[in-house]
Amino acid sequence: LAPYRGWFPVISSLCCSNFVYFYTFNSLKALWVKGQHSTTGKDLILGVVAGSVVNVLLTTPLWVVNTRLKLQGAKFRNEDIVPTNYKGIIDAFHQIIRDEGVLALWNGTFPSLLLVFNPAIQFMFYEGSKRKLLKKQLQLTSLDAFVIGAIAKAVATTLTYPLQTVQSILRFGRHRLNPENRTLGSLRNILYLLQQRVRRFGIMGLYKGLEAKLLQTVLTAALMFLVYEKLTAATFTVMGLKHSRKH
Repeated sequence: LAPYRGWFPVISSLCCSNFVYFYTFNSLKALWVKGQHSTTGKDLILGVVAGSVVNVLLTTPLWVVNTRLKLQGAKFRNEDIVPTNYKGIIDAFHQIIRDEGVLALWNGTFPSLLLVFNPAIQFMFYEGSKRKLLKKQLQLTSLDAFVIGAIAKAVATTLTYPLQTVQSILRFGRHRLNPENRTLGSLRNILYLLQQRVRRFGIMGLYKGLEAKLLQTVLTAALMFLVYEKLTAATFTVMGLKHSRKH
């Protein structure tokens, strides 16, 4: 069961995060585009706004708890890492607030704000590819949605992976700096953490674990876009509306 450690908080975080992001992205798009043709630039801007203003600020506490619960019980070779003992999501929230303060729930917010370019690039690439396909055919097939969703996420993940690594370290928040024995901060240590990884593992150290991350995120995104397109089409059919090819 070790590979499934923290599965419930992951599902909870993904549900909340994707709901907030998709809802905000499409609401802003409906207000801005208003029946006209969307563009790659507009998709990128909407992705950044939806990700930064709403998604990051609202869901970062969930991802902090999620990261800690996933790593709880793991054996670390680094003795500077402080072990945790959370009984669940609620207990994790309680202990973090009690021991580290409310702001600890927003550890890693700065790299998260930078990482809004991940879903923004993903949506920009996906929407652009989708528009090109819809010029040649009436609607997306299941395979179309799956493939372009997978490619879009692969591109976005590869471009932003070094920051994702730093984000995970800061969210975990249980690593201490020697010799002062201080817990790592959020903003001032991003460059420090990147430099440390380069010194220890070389440039490729910034992409350590990328294969597993790509396997997980690409499949997740591909299936998500596939289900999203099918649900959208079904919703428009039930409502008796024509699903616009412009969007």
